[in-house]
Amino acid sequence: MVIADLSVQKIELNRLEQEPIHLYNRIQAYGVILVLEEPDLNVIQVSQNAESILGISLEEILDSKLEDIFDPFQVDRLKEGLVDNNFDGLNPSKIWARVRGDEYVVFDGVFHRNGEGLLILELEPAVSYDNIPFLSFYHLAKASINQLERTAKLKDFCQIIVEEVRKLTGFDRVMLYKFDAENHGDVIAEAKREELEPYLGLRYPESDIPAPARKLFTANWIRIIPDSHGEPVDMVPAINPLTEQPLDLTLSILRSPSPCHLEYLHNMGVGASLTISLMKDNKLWGLIACHHITPKFVPYELRKACEFLGRVVFSEISVKEETEDYDYRMKLNYVRSRLVEYMSEEENFIDGLIKHDPNLLDLTDATGAAICFGGNYTLVGQTPDEEDLNYLIGWLQKNVKEEVFYTDSLPRIYPDARKYKDVASGLLAIPIAKRNYVLWFRPEVIQTVNWGGNPNKAYETTTEDGQLRLCPRKSFNLWKETVRLKSLHWKPSEINAALELRKAIANTILYQAEELAQLAHDLELSNAELKKFAYVASHDLQEPLNQVANYVQLLEFRYRENLDEDAQEFIQFAVDGVSLMQTLIDDVLAYSKVDMQQVEFQLTEVETALEKALNNLRRRIVENEAIITHDPLPTVMADGTQLMQLFQNLIANAIKFRSETPPQIHIGVKRLEEAWLFSVSDNGIGIDPRFSERIFVIFQRLHTRDEYPGTGMGLAICKKIIECHRGRIWVESELKEGATFYFTIPVGGRDRELRRGRKTQNYIISGGQ
Repeated sequence: MVIADLSVQKIELNRLEQEPIHLYNRIQAYGVILVLEEPDLNVIQVSQNAESILGISLEEILDSKLEDIFDPFQVDRLKEGLVDNNFDGLNPSKIWARVRGDEYVVFDGVFHRNGEGLLILELEPAVSYDNIPFLSFYHLAKASINQLERTAKLKDFCQIIVEEVRKLTGFDRVMLYKFDAENHGDVIAEAKREELEPYLGLRYPESDIPAPARKLFTANWIRIIPDSHGEPVDMVPAINPLTEQPLDLTLSILRSPSPCHLEYLHNMGVGASLTISLMKDNKLWGLIACHHITPKFVPYELRKACEFLGRVVFSEISVKEETEDYDYRMKLNYVRSRLVEYMSEEENFIDGLIKHDPNLLDLTDATGAAICFGGNYTLVGQTPDEEDLNYLIGWLQKNVKEEVFYTDSLPRIYPDARKYKDVASGLLAIPIAKRNYVLWFRPEVIQTVNWGGNPNKAYETTTEDGQLRLCPRKSFNLWKETVRLKSLHWKPSEINAALELRKAIANTILYQAEELAQLAHDLELSNAELKKFAYVASHDLQEPLNQVANYVQLLEFRYRENLDEDAQEFIQFAVDGVSLMQTLIDDVLAYSKVDMQQVEFQLTEVETALEKALNNLRRRIVENEAIITHDPLPTVMADGTQLMQLFQNLIANAIKFRSETPPQIHIGVKRLEEAWLFSVSDNGIGIDPRFSERIFVIFQRLHTRDEYPGTGMGLAICKKIIECHRGRIWVESELKEGATFYFTIPVGGRDRELRRGRKTQNYIISGGQ
């Protein structure tokens, strides 16, 4: 048993598919090739059939100049054209050759230079001595173009083209064959004899016209094979004496087709073919393929007429195609301009993309979209869930480096997408910055493709003389394939619209970042002034208040005997008011100093800070018979004094707002992923959940001073301390059920760059990463 090495075979097949067919060094037998050395036009290579066609031995031809073979008067005229490199004016030239006695043969002579700069003369037998009458062709072309101008749809337009080419050439079948993005070809128009099997609507795999063949069709606007069963003719000598290489026949009319292509034509029952290339933006858009059952020669003039008609008519195809796409492109331009306008009006550019009409979906005709920015997802329409999007973003970061990525079959390149193929078989993505993306999605569209034969068996291989040879398929019967895991493809105009939006988003983000940076700078200055004012005012107010208190108390001391009961009560009110005012000033001073202390955070033992707070509260604890417990406490990056003040305020509140039973207070701690979570729980009177935010606002109180003394600054100071540490603080409580205050302190301590005023835009653009 022989086991085939499939990997080696695949490599060999790839090599065969890429064979240099322009170097086969053979021509079709209906004409002759002469390779000329300039400037004397010496013949240095000739096709082997020259002797039978020209009546001169190959030895004589290879030892001759062109003027020795043909009439010198004709050659002088040809030389004049060659000096000017005016091949368009020179081709074709009628060349007479005496073959036997007084018998002459007329050829259409066509000159060209190949890629190596060699001058090549190709001779075809002239079927008619006269050119096609210009007026006849003009009327034919005019009639065709008039029909085309009256046709609105591209499909009907193409049908007219194939019908006109068939009238002009007389071929049994004429097809217009358009390439798709994967280089498969679709027959979009066909004119044929009635009894022939139709090929309209079929798709042919890329391997039917492989890359080397497409390259040759790009280099040559027209290609003829008059007899697919004709025997090819070798060049003599086989190796060009100047280049010492096989002759490059890329631009040759007579170049022999590859054996594989000839076999392909035979399998289709084609005896002759004519192919007209349709070029758009210097790329092969499609082909007009003409087939005849029997051999059929088309004169050079008629071929050039077909080429001209193909060029003129295809320019109209391009216009039609552009016109059909124009309205859609204008719509996308309008949507993009509106989105840019909305983004400039909104504080958050994301709101500008999703909150208005039109929105982000309208820009690409998508069914779902996602904006990943700063680690947050904003979803519109039908999309994968956030967890799947997170993995998808990671895959894009690792595998895609371009400004735009698009595919109509995401599950085939990213297998995890199979589970959400119903919403995201198609993906269009633009990166904004690191891990920041805008994504558009399209669902799976199950479709049936009609192939002209099984695309999975587009060719076979045989072994001849120990060599692997590529053979085309023999069956062209209809073969249907159900295509899954694919969406509608993304149009170039949609991809361009996404790229333009990417630029607009970047500009918007930069502009908003500059505004935020300026605002942050202004706020920083304003806060500095306010803190300075609060600090100075607090000190300056102390002196007059002390004077008021001193003089009121002196008044009471000196004139107590002369004051009635009301006067003494009024004096007491004044003293209490001054005392309260001094307490308020002290609290304001404490509040303003929280983040004015330019301290470097350091490793702090939380238990030490707690002990200092308890020591300061010893008298209250004893008076209220409070029981205070705590978990084992960690060491954190923090300011020790502020941490002590935080515990002191929270425990003092728990004692102050006690219930009838003695206070029981517990300090707990729990390690989160990136922070320590602390809790201070009590069994006091509790807090109405409606006021859980209000209690942290400066001077906000839930009770009168008669019920519970204080200024309402304690929790505001706690909140400011935690904010300085880049943590959070909140309360969970119910009335009469005690309260638990929670706060977090980051494991790594406060971000020093942020504390020292790092520029806002850096944070925004990087998405906080």
